[in-house]
Amino acid sequence: MQRWRGLEDIPQDWGRSVVTIGSYDGVHRGHQLIIGRAVEKARELGVPSVVVTFDPHPSEVVRPGSHPPLLAPHHRRAELMAELGVDACLILPFTADFSKLSPADFIVKVLVDKLHARAVIEGPNFRFGHKAAGNVEYLTELGRTYDYEVEVIDLFVSGDAGGGAPFSSTLTRRLVAEGDMHGAAEILGRPHRVEGVVVRGAQRGRELGYPTANVETLPHTAIPADGVYAGWLTANGERMPAAISVGTNPQFDGTERTVEAYAIDRVGLDLYGLHVAVDFLAYVRGMSKFDTIDDLLEAIADDVKRSRELTEAYDQEHAP
Repeated sequence: MQRWRGLEDIPQDWGRSVVTIGSYDGVHRGHQLIIGRAVEKARELGVPSVVVTFDPHPSEVVRPGSHPPLLAPHHRRAELMAELGVDACLILPFTADFSKLSPADFIVKVLVDKLHARAVIEGPNFRFGHKAAGNVEYLTELGRTYDYEVEVIDLFVSGDAGGGAPFSSTLTRRLVAEGDMHGAAEILGRPHRVEGVVVRGAQRGRELGYPTANVETLPHTAIPADGVYAGWLTANGERMPAAISVGTNPQFDGTERTVEAYAIDRVGLDLYGLHVAVDFLAYVRGMSKFDTIDDLLEAIADDVKRSRELTEAYDQEHAP
C-alpha cells in the first residue's frame, strides 16, 4: 500500500481512483464496511482505492484541547487498511488553514484535482469542509459536475454493543474507558490494542516474581479503565499471553497511571526500549489495595491463572 503525507506526495501521473474520506480511528467494523466497499468498487472499475484521513484529529484544530483518545495510531490504521486491500492512504495535515476550506474547495483540491475521483464511498453522517458544512447530499450534487459517483453505506451494530446504535469510534472509546473490552471488540472486530515503548519502572513486579513490561503509551491513547485484564503482549513479532495491569498501583501508593503487562510463564525477557503492543481481551478484576503482600501475591497468581484460561479459550475459538 502506498502511503502519502500531504497532497504534494501524490504522484503527478495518478489517474482515476475510488476514494473514501474520514478519521477512521480504530478502523472498526463500520469503517471496514466503508473501506471494504471502496476496495470492491475500485476493483469493479479497474482503478486503485484511496483512503484519505487526517493528522492531527480535526477536533484538536477546530477546538484545541478536545483531542479524543485514539483507538489506533496512524501506522496501525495503515496496517489495518492494507489488510483490507487498500491501494493508497493519504494523510492530510489538518491545519487551521485547511480547516477553512469550503466544501466546494475541498472537493476540487482533493477529490478532483489530485485524486481524480471516479467514485466516493462514505457513511451517512460524513461531513467535510469549513464548519463541517458539506454532507453526502452536497458531495453527490457536485459529483454530477465533476464526474464522480457517490455511494452511502449504512452502519449499524449487529450485536449487543451499544444496543443497536450505529458503529462509532465515540461509542468504542466509551466502552474502552469503562473497561468493557468485550463490547469494544464487538465493534472493532478484534481486541483493543495499546502501543508504546517499554521503559523502566519501579521494578516491583520483578521483586514479586512477576516482571512486567511498563509500556509508555503513545500520546492521546485510549487506555482502558483501571483494573486487571487478560490479553497479549506482542514484542519482536511474538505474541505472548499476558496479565495486564492498568492503574496507579495503589498497593504501593503510586500516583502515576501506567500500563504494565506480565508475559505469562516467560522468563528472562529483556524488552526495554522496544516498541510493543498490548491487546486487551477481557476485564478480570478491579484495582485493589491488599492488606498484606501475601494477599497481593495470591491475587496476582489468580489473575495469571484466569488470564491464561481466557487467552487459551480465545485462541482455540479463533484457531484457523
